[in-house]
Amino acid sequence: MEFIDLQAQYQALRQPIDLAIREVLDASRYINGPQVKQLEEALAGFVGVEHAVGFSSGTDALLAILMAWEIGPGDEVITTPFSFIATAETICLVGARPVFVDVSPDTLNLDPELIEAAITPRTRAIMPVSLFGQCADFDAINAVAARHGLPVLEDACQSFGAAYQGRRSCGLTEAAATSFFPAKPLGCYGDGGMAFVRDGELARQLRVIREHGQVEQYRHAVIGINGRLDTLQAAILLAKLPHFEAEIRARQMAARRYAERLEGRVRIPAIRPENLSVFAQYTVRVAERATVREKLASAGIPTAVHYPTPLHRQPVFMAMGYEGVDCPVATQAAQEVLSLPMHPYLTEEQQERVAQALLQAVA
Repeated sequence: MEFIDLQAQYQALRQPIDLAIREVLDASRYINGPQVKQLEEALAGFVGVEHAVGFSSGTDALLAILMAWEIGPGDEVITTPFSFIATAETICLVGARPVFVDVSPDTLNLDPELIEAAITPRTRAIMPVSLFGQCADFDAINAVAARHGLPVLEDACQSFGAAYQGRRSCGLTEAAATSFFPAKPLGCYGDGGMAFVRDGELARQLRVIREHGQVEQYRHAVIGINGRLDTLQAAILLAKLPHFEAEIRARQMAARRYAERLEGRVRIPAIRPENLSVFAQYTVRVAERATVREKLASAGIPTAVHYPTPLHRQPVFMAMGYEGVDCPVATQAAQEVLSLPMHPYLTEEQQERVAQALLQAVA
């Protein structure tokens, strides 16, 4: 059994993917080929925003937005301590300081009720993460941000395709970034990402930043990065996109099957009624996780831990003076979370095997 079965997806979509790759190889336009613009337009329409800008990774998309907002040394960005390090890393890369605010006990997304107390005169932005495929509470977060004149950047690297109050993830704030890492709900065959914005001038700035700050050939107006999305990856994503809605429905079905077997016996993901999750991960919470995980491995069940150490307890941030930061909900969650196999091609029989092994392991 695979934790994420990319081979099953490829076999199901092999014909359109192979054709898309062949078209790029035949044209040999590997950088800034027409598929990049086609993908940007298609995904902007999917999300419901005016502009999408392709990047070489979700990390670079986040970084470029912070650069375009001219966030830098002396500035602070409020974010979550319970995420992959790229969230806080990008803040540090522009020279700013992450301010970690604890997460809600049910969703493990940034707790809106704690944000206002963390705002200082140095705060320049708020960066929530839509964790595990479920959007954060953006109405509440945006309301706090509006009161203080702050922009909100959604780290949607795990939530492309999700919805909040009937609106798509990546279209809920001034700017958002997602990732197309192969294991993501919409994944390519390498690294890739996309920024989503409503403002045309911000989109123009992002296109300049991703091309080394170049405004015309060999004229560089700002310091930028080499952040372009490869044509091959864009073509693969375009081939997958027509099947994406069906895959989201398959993820929903898989999540329901897990819930039917586990609810009341294991702490399953809490999905709020206003949310549609794409279940980038199906993450339960268990006591004595190491023992449970060992028993599952013995039964041939692969698992993962997202995430074993909250960001404010990572060595790099401890060395930067975060020893006194207290985020008890994130700290407790890091000791309990356990991600089970989750992808659109999970069979009912496979899920039954996972569920029974987990129930035996926690008994």
